[in-house]
This record gives sequence, structure tokens and C-alpha cells, in this order.
Amino acid sequence: METKTDSSSNINWDDVIKKEVRGINNADLGEIQQVDENFILSQKGTIGKEKFYIPKSLVSYYDGNILHVSITEEEAKNMYMEGSSPIV
Repeated sequence: METKTDSSSNINWDDVIKKEVRGINNADLGEIQQVDENFILSQKGTIGKEKFYIPKSLVSYYDGNILHVSITEEEAKNMYMEGSSPIV
């Protein structure tokens, strides 16, 4: 049975490790590697890996398999990719 959790405050963050994260228009933002108090670290690719530090405040919902966030792939690359300064 698939469960949809609409509020990031109701998500068991241990459950999202190694799950996919998807943005607006089903943009592939990789696999979740780590979760801390304010950010989700996702990694995309096997060669030339891209790492994204996505604020938890951008989480839309978790459907049990995929964590959905309210940003585009372009926004993720411009604002939340490793090497850019995460917004606190």
C-alpha cells in the first residue's frame, strides 16, 4: 500500500535514505544520501556526480518511494548544487 505524506514534518527522515528525489516536472534530482536538520543531500550520476543540498522547506510530499520537492532541475543546479552556497 502506498502512503502519501503531505507535510515534511510527518516524514520519517530515516525512511528516505537511498530513495529518489524528484522536482517539478518529474526532474531527477538523484538519490538521497543524507538528511540533517535543515537539508537533504542527494547525489545524481555515477561519473561526474552532482550533489544537491536541498532545504527541507522545499519538500512537497513523500509517497513512500519518491521524495517530491518544489524546485526545477535548473533551480537545483543554480542554487543548491555542491559548490554553490546553500541558503540557510
